[in-house]
Amino acid sequence: MTSQAKDVPAARGDLFDPACPTRRLLDRIGTKWTSMAVKVLAEAAPGEVRFAELLRRMPGVSQKMLSVTLRSLVRDGLVARRVEPSVPPAVHYRLTALGLSLETVLAVVRDWAEAHMAEVDRANELDGGPQDPPGSATV
Repeated sequence: MTSQAKDVPAARGDLFDPACPTRRLLDRIGTKWTSMAVKVLAEAAPGEVRFAELLRRMPGVSQKMLSVTLRSLVRDGLVARRVEPSVPPAVHYRLTALGLSLETVLAVVRDWAEAHMAEVDRANELDGGPQDPPGSATV
């Protein structure tokens, strides 16, 4: 990342530019595991949540997938990680201010999905179910 003066705003991404990193960021924050992890951490904010508690509160996630998800969130500056020097080490996570701002957006998307899931299911049933792989462009 290049250093910029603090009063100069960072360049805004362009989703339609194939080279824009916005696409990679949307891939990372658009997963169900990211949405769940951010929700659990937001419920604890400003407190912290240990790895084992996150694992328990996110049914279906594997230890490896949760680890990968948290590593990505930490790398992106959305989550802070703190390790207690104990045996075994106790690892704690909390949302950063940036992560809390993402929770606001994800909460709206989660609410929409929960409110409209029955309609989407009916549309899939009428169409014979999902047939095209994600990301395919059929018109």
